[in-house]
This record gives sequence, structure tokens and C-alpha cells, in this order.
Amino acid sequence: MSTTALYNDQGGAEAAVEAGQESTPATSSATGAAFGFFSADFKKNEDLKEMLESNKESLKLEAMKRIVGLIAKGKNASELFPAVVKNVASKNIELKKLVYVYLVRYAEEQQDLALLSISTFQRALKEPNQLIRASALRVLSSIRVPIIVPIMMLAIKEAAADLSPYVRKTSAHAIQKLYSLDPDQKEHLIEVIEKLLKDKSTLVAGSVVMAFEEVCPDRIDLIHKNYRKLCNLLVDVEEWGQVVIISMLTRYARTQFTSPWKEGAVFDENDVKTFYDSDSEEKQDRTDAKPYIMDPDHRLLLRNTKPLLQSRNTAVVMSVAQLYWHLAPKQEVNIVTKSLVRLLRSHREVQYVVLQNIATMSIQRKGMFEPFMKSFYVRSTDTTHIKTLKLEILTNLANEANISTILREFQTYVKSQDKAFAAATIQAIGRCATNISEVTDTCLNGLVLLLSNRDEGVVAESVVVIRKLLQTQPTQHSEIIKHMAKLFDKITVSMARASILWLMGEYCERVSKIAPDVLRKIAKTFTVEEDIVKLQAVNLAAKLYLTNSKQTKLLTQYILNLGKYDPSYDIRDRTRFIRQLIVPGDKSGALNKYARRILLAPKPAPMLESAFKDRDRFQLGTLSHSLNSKAAGYQELSDWPAVAPDQSVRNVEVIEPVKEWAPLLGKSKTTNSDDKFYSDEDDDKKEKASDSSDDDGSSSSTNSSTSSSSSSSSSEESGSTSEEDESESDKSSTDSGKSSGESSDSESEQKKKTKKKKTNKVQAKKHKHNHGDSGSDKDGDQAMAGASGSSAESSTSESDSESDSAAQQKQKNNVKSKPKVENKSKTEVSLLDLDDFSPAPANAPKSSAVSLSLLSDLEGLSLTGVSTTMQAQVTTPTFGPVETHELLHHMTGKGLSAKYHFPRQPCLYQSSMVAVQLTLTNCSDRTLEEIHIGERSPASLKIHCFNPIERLEPGASATVSMGVDFCDSTQAANFQLCTKEDRFSVSIQPAVGELLMSCSLTEEDFCREQSKLLGMNETSATIATPTSDVTERVLSAANVGAVASSEQRLHRFAGRTVSSQVLVLVQLELKDSSGGLLTVSTEKSVMASMLLRDLQQALARA
Repeated sequence: MSTTALYNDQGGAEAAVEAGQESTPATSSATGAAFGFFSADFKKNEDLKEMLESNKESLKLEAMKRIVGLIAKGKNASELFPAVVKNVASKNIELKKLVYVYLVRYAEEQQDLALLSISTFQRALKEPNQLIRASALRVLSSIRVPIIVPIMMLAIKEAAADLSPYVRKTSAHAIQKLYSLDPDQKEHLIEVIEKLLKDKSTLVAGSVVMAFEEVCPDRIDLIHKNYRKLCNLLVDVEEWGQVVIISMLTRYARTQFTSPWKEGAVFDENDVKTFYDSDSEEKQDRTDAKPYIMDPDHRLLLRNTKPLLQSRNTAVVMSVAQLYWHLAPKQEVNIVTKSLVRLLRSHREVQYVVLQNIATMSIQRKGMFEPFMKSFYVRSTDTTHIKTLKLEILTNLANEANISTILREFQTYVKSQDKAFAAATIQAIGRCATNISEVTDTCLNGLVLLLSNRDEGVVAESVVVIRKLLQTQPTQHSEIIKHMAKLFDKITVSMARASILWLMGEYCERVSKIAPDVLRKIAKTFTVEEDIVKLQAVNLAAKLYLTNSKQTKLLTQYILNLGKYDPSYDIRDRTRFIRQLIVPGDKSGALNKYARRILLAPKPAPMLESAFKDRDRFQLGTLSHSLNSKAAGYQELSDWPAVAPDQSVRNVEVIEPVKEWAPLLGKSKTTNSDDKFYSDEDDDKKEKASDSSDDDGSSSSTNSSTSSSSSSSSSEESGSTSEEDESESDKSSTDSGKSSGESSDSESEQKKKTKKKKTNKVQAKKHKHNHGDSGSDKDGDQAMAGASGSSAESSTSESDSESDSAAQQKQKNNVKSKPKVENKSKTEVSLLDLDDFSPAPANAPKSSAVSLSLLSDLEGLSLTGVSTTMQAQVTTPTFGPVETHELLHHMTGKGLSAKYHFPRQPCLYQSSMVAVQLTLTNCSDRTLEEIHIGERSPASLKIHCFNPIERLEPGASATVSMGVDFCDSTQAANFQLCTKEDRFSVSIQPAVGELLMSCSLTEEDFCREQSKLLGMNETSATIATPTSDVTERVLSAANVGAVASSEQRLHRFAGRTVSSQVLVLVQLELKDSSGGLLTVSTEKSVMASMLLRDLQQALARA
């Protein structure tokens, strides 16, 4: 009989049906499928065995597909192991993959048979197909036999060095299996983990961190060098790997960084709010407090995990939320709120975990979730545990402002058909009454009304909660106690009856007429009551015996006699104790005299607290937090260190990226720096000669910056150079020689000619540029006649330098440093004078750090001419002093200190940009090189960067100018301040007043424009009358110009926004004694409200 016939007759179709796959014509038919349903169970896998033992690869492949289908459906296919393992050496790739899938599942159960194929697995580790290599390692690590540990160890080490990231990922998974099999291999496995941690593949990162957490979670030293890499790779790692990495980095950060939660801490530039709310008075107060400067690596972790809040995986979002909760400054934690609320739309299992974490968060920081209070309203489709958690959160969020809304919501919940939820609601009402004293009476009255409810559970819970509330104010609510005594006969729930008896006994002196009657009622039913009710009945009898023995002596004896013979041990013991305590006798002892003090002692009111109060001791998002008990494998978060460990352990020396990036920097900076300094004609010439700046690029950066500043002259000499020469850095000098028509037989002669050519180019450029400047000055304005004189002087100095050109060629390095810095210092003084900043240039000549491209850009620039132009365009404010802000602390910047201020002058680079001056200081004992601006955040941020500073000697300072387009927003401009070795994330936060540029208006124009800006465009506030100069105070807060006014009581100021040129009008109307009315009129309402607040603070300052 053929193999196909055997398959059809012995139930192959049944296997096809069970595997959920269609039968193919080659292996089955409709008739075979019909008879397959009635085949015997013991023969159902015989057809698969026959197919696996056949000589046809197609039958084997079909059989393996069906077997894997059986496994996927949860069927037991272990009896096929011998037949399957025979095909492990098959040459068919698809068949081998399926065999490995099967072996991974059953290798641990059939260890003896699996051991027979180990040699095959070892050969498969050398297969060219990466999936086969990974599958072989997976099967090998699934065989749980200690004898093959050395083989597994060798296979893992080889796979860790595999070229395929998928195989390396599998080796990381195998590490955990081997460690669980033989923990003695820990040291060898740590070596493999250390190697895999250096892997740059995102596919490997999550798996190796998981292995790290399993094998050696305390080896933090392995993470130091890979910390920044893991932070940067985090966004691209697969989702479950992200969860593991974030959890590990949370523990790492708690051991390496100082706490951002210190009381009175002043945040550095990363804190946005300190810039919004700061004024000069607060700045003076903060001089005494040591500012908290967040470690750049700490900020890197927070910045790189923030985008993951948008992940579709709820576990990733929850991990980021717990990271921000445990690591971020308190004012930054709020960004996780929306993401957590979004998760409440997911499945009920996800809702349960998220709500548990929100309940813990809402206890400490109510403000986080208060704006989203409606998201926690209970829905009819919610399950009981979801309802209870939402109720818990609403109770935590309750305050004086929203308690009325929450109580109205609770009134609806009390009517719920879910009895457990209704009881929990009554407890929540009691907590609100305890926490918010203003609504205590309201809640008590509402609970008393619930005593008439038809539902016994609601009434019983109300009694229990009322009892707890009455303990806080018993004297004011004796009527409520009497009302509850009347309900004693109707209430059947034992806890409620016990609560009423406790109230009667505790406050028996205030209800002296009612308490004995209640004791009489309970004496009738004493024998049928629950134990908790009997205990309270004995206590009530004892208390009444001490306070009103005449009426209750016989009742007390009756109850004590009943209790003496009660079936419960507790009741009998309590009865004997009470009898000896209150009834005097020969054997009563000395306790009798203290009976009143023992039984009637005042008792503290119970505290109604949240069930989640103590859960914050566990890390959010963990199983231990969910269970409120420490689970196996839980690792506690360590406390913040008092002093941060050395951050240099995370530094990784990477030189190649800097070398590749450096030449591109000079090109980009030269093109940017020339955008606004020259006319359109110069721009056209510069475009024609855009390639000439690279002719001398291989020699030095000095020549490249010089050529960029005088591109018009260089285009005449070497305009034939092609753009292809830029990429051929090794042949750049040769190509430039060819383009200029020069040819030589040796390299030495060519170098000499190149040097001479460069010197002539520089001299010609400078000479031509100076004449060009003087000519343009004459055409522009006669007032700039001094410019021609200065250019003449510079041309004279250049002619002198021509005679020494040969000597300068021999001393090329000295030409780069000393003479250039001297010329730079003169030009820099002129530039700083433009910005109304005179003290700083005194030290500027000492610095040799400003790039030489700035020299060539500013050569021939006349102070007189520029200042005249500025006076014609802009009204200079009368307020002189400026406030300096710290951009980078020298400790964070590894010796580089940066401060910035707003000079309140038009930006030279672009009219829509705000001018910013940076003062860079080298506080270290080493020279800093290549100081420049790196990446920006967001990428669309427009910044005109300063030219790179090539060298900054120890102790030297340099002042540079830059422009930032804030788009009329106070949002911080984030960018990187870079040196040759390091990059530091910094941010410039502008006050709203610095986004304005003063303008001059007449009083008539001011009134006309103000009349157009009414309604929503006008913002006003009443202020106290300032005692000193009003104009000076206003100008200190905003860059506006004073407008002449005919009335002394009116002070008017005008300005325009720098970016959009929107008019901003400020008017202060002083009144007799009550103060003044401050009005800001502009189309930008948000900016108006912020400016109004800053002006109020400035005018109210003492």
C-alpha cells in the first residue's frame, strides 16, 4: 500500500482538521476526510509517523506543519519525538526550522533522546542560515541536563560573537536558561553579558538587559559605559525590551544621581518654571541656597523616555510613568498624567493595574489627576473591583473646591444594585467627612437619611461609618445617637447592632434615659445574637452598672449569667473578667477601684485612611505594589545618594565621530555666518565661488574660515574648482593646484606654490574687502566717513604684513594664534559696544579662543557707521543694566562655564531673532577646543550659531553673539553646547519682556492704536502705587520704549514682538491713593497676560 493510501486510511484528515489546516489533494481526499473522524484514537498519529519516515521531503514538511499546528492548539504531541528527532539533520531549511520549533517545546521532557542529537545541534551552530543557528542554540539551551553545561557555555560564547544580531539575541536568552541550570557558571556568564552589553544592535539590547537582571542585577559597574547608549537606543528597542531596560535604568539612576526633590532646591536651566516665576528679589534670595543642577545623564534618561508615553504598549507607558514618578523633579511628573488616563480606555485587566498605580499617586499629589476627575467617574459596565478603585481615587482627589461635585456623584453610587460597591461608597463618604471638616455635618446628615433605606447592607454600613464620625464630635450629635437607638430593633446586621451598642455604652452619660432600655432589649435576644454583638452587650452592661447601677444592676447580673454559660470561649472569658472587675468582692482584688478608669477611659477617634497609603514603599508597576506585599524576585529601589558618584565613569572615548563631523562644521558655519552680513550682490558672487572655500581646506581651518569671509575675491582666482573635490580630501591640494593652472613634477614644489598662492589670496582678499567697505560707506551715509579711515589704517597694516609674508609662511602656527587674536580683540570691542556692554571687552584680548572666521567677518566693520544705522531703525531703551543667567555651570560642563544675557538690541543676523550674548569661560586647567553649538530641540528651532571657538585657554573668557527665533513664545530653546570631547544639553529661557523690541510712538498714535485693541485684546489689573520711578521698573521687566504723555498720571510704553512685529502697548494710570490701573493691549492675549504678571511683580517690588 502506498504512503498516500496509508495516510488516507489511517486518519490523516483528522490531524488536518485538528491542526486547522486544509487537506491538500496530494495527501488526502474528501473520502479520507470522511472516514478520518471515525478512526481509533491510538492510530491518530500513526499517519504522521509514516509521513515523517518517508523519503519525500514534501510529506515530511506537511507532517511537521500539522504537528506544529497540534502544539499550537495545546495538543500533546510528545509521542512523536523519536520520529521528529530523526529529521533534525535534514537539508531542507523549512523542515529544519519546524523540527527545531518542536524540539524547543519537548526537549526538556525527552532529554535522553535529545542528547542523542547534540552533535547535530553543534553542527547546526555553523549553518549559514541565521535562523537555523539561533534555533539550534535555543534547542541546546532547552535540554536541562547538567552534563552538557560546558557544551552550552561554549555555544553561548560563540553565538555572542555571531555576525547576526538575531543569533546574539538568542544567546542572551540562553544565558538565563544556563544560569538557572548551573548557577556556578555565573562569572563566565557575566563576561558574556558584559560583551553583549556593548552591542549596538537594538535587537540585542532588551534581551541582554533581561539576562543582566536575572544573573547579576547588582553589578551596576557593567552599566556605566553602556548607560548613554542604552538611553539613546531605547526608542528603537522592541516593546518588551523597553520595559526591561526602563526598569533597570530606574534602579541605576537611583544609585548614581542625587535627588531632584530636595526642599528649597533651585533648578538649573532645565527647569522652565523657575524662569517664568523668577524676579530679581527671588534671585537675591536664591544666592544663599545652593542650586540643584541636574546631571546631564539624568536629564538624558528623562528626555529619551518621554516619547515612549505615546507607545501603544500599555506596559511601556506604565514603565515610563513609574520612572518619572521615582526619578523626575516633582514639577515634571505631570506629563505622565494624560498617558495614564488614556490607558483607562483599555481592557479591564489593564485598567485594574493602572488604577492601582493612580490611586497610590493621587494620595501624594492630588493636583496631577484633579483636571481629569471625570475620567474616574464610575460606569455601569465597570466591574466591582474597577468601581472600588475609581471610588478610592475620587476620594483621594476630594478637596474643598470639588467636594460638592464628588458628593453628588456618591449619592448616585449609593443607589447601586452592587451591594459591595454601595457599602464602599458609604465608607468613602465617611473619609471625605473626616478629611474635609467643612462637609462633616453635611455628610453626617446624609448618612442619617440612609438609615431609613430599605437595604439592610446600606443601613448597616451607614451605622458603622456614623459611629466613627461621631467619635470626632460626640457632644454635638446626641440626637443622632438617640435616632440610631430607635432603629436598633429594625437593624439585623450584626456589625451595625454592635456599633449601636458601643455608642450607647461609650456615651451612656449623654443618653442616660435611652441606654438602659437598649440594654433591656438586647437582654431578651442575647442567646441568639452573634458573638460580636454579645461582646458589646457585656461591655454595655458593665458601663451602665458603673454609671447607673440602680436601674441596670439586675439586667447586668442577668446578662453576666447568660454569658457565663455561653458556648463561646471568648464570651465566657469576657464575662468572668467583667464580673471580677465591676462587682466588688473578697476576691476582686485591687482592680475594682480602677474599673471606671479602665472601661470609661476616653478613646481616640479612628482615622479613616486610604488602603493605598502604605503602598508607596513598593515600586510602581510591580507585582509587589499590586499585591501590597513583597513578591519573590522584587528588588527595592535604593535611596538617593547624598553625594553623586563620579559621573566620569559613564564617559566613553569616541574620537571618530568628532573627526568626521569637524570638517562639515566649518562649511556649515561659514555659509550661515555670511547670510546677513553682506549685500545681495556679494551673495551672488559667493554662490558662484561656493567651492573655492574648500581649496585650502586640507591645510588648516584658518584658511577655510578666511576664504569664507572673502568669497568674492577668491572666485576670481579659483572659480573653476568643482564640487567633487570636496569629497576627495586626500587630493584636495592637488586638485586645487590643477584648477589654478599650476603643474609640477614633485610634491615638494607643489606645496611651496600652494603656500605662496594662499598667502597672496589672503592679502588680496583683505585689501579688496577693505576698499569695498569704504566705498559702500561713502555711498550710504557721510556720517560714516570714519570707516574709510579705519579701512585705510587696516590696509596700511596689511601692506606692512605683505613684506613679512615669507617669514609668516615659515612660522605658520604662530600666524594662526597670536597675530589673529590681536586683530580679533579690536574688532570684538566694536561688536560689544554695539550691544551696550562695555565692561567685558577689557579681558577679551587675553583670550585666544574666538574662531578666526569671526575675524574675517568683522574686518573693516566700522563702529560709527553701524551705530548710526541702528539709531535710525530702532529706539534704544533708556534702561541700561541687564540680568545675566547661568547657561552651563562649570561643574556640569567639566570646566566650561557659560552665562547669557539679552542685550536688547536688534539681531544682526535676522530681524525675527532675539539677540543673545554668551560669555564662555574656561574654569579648568586644560585647553578647551572646538566649542560650538550642536543639535537643537525641536529640530525646527531657528538658531543662528556663533562661529566655532577653536581654542579657549585655561582661565580665559570669550564673548560671542547668537540669534534665536523664539516665535514670540516663552518656550525654552534647547540645544547642545559642544566641545571637542563632550556635549552638554542647555536651554535658554526668555522672559516675555525680552521677546519685545522697543519702538517710538507719539501720544496721538498711541491712543489711536490703543482704541483698536479693545475687548479680548486688552488685559488689565489693579496694582499698588509704586514708590519709586515707574519708568525704570517697567523697562526692567520689558524691552519697550517710553511714550511722551501730556498727563503726569499716565505712563505709556510701546513695543513690538520681535518675531511677528505685533504691536504691544502698555499704559499705567496712577490714581490718588488706591493705586493704579495697569493695561496691556496687544493681539497676542497669552503674551499680554504673562507680560501683565511680570509688570505687576516689577512694580510691586520693594
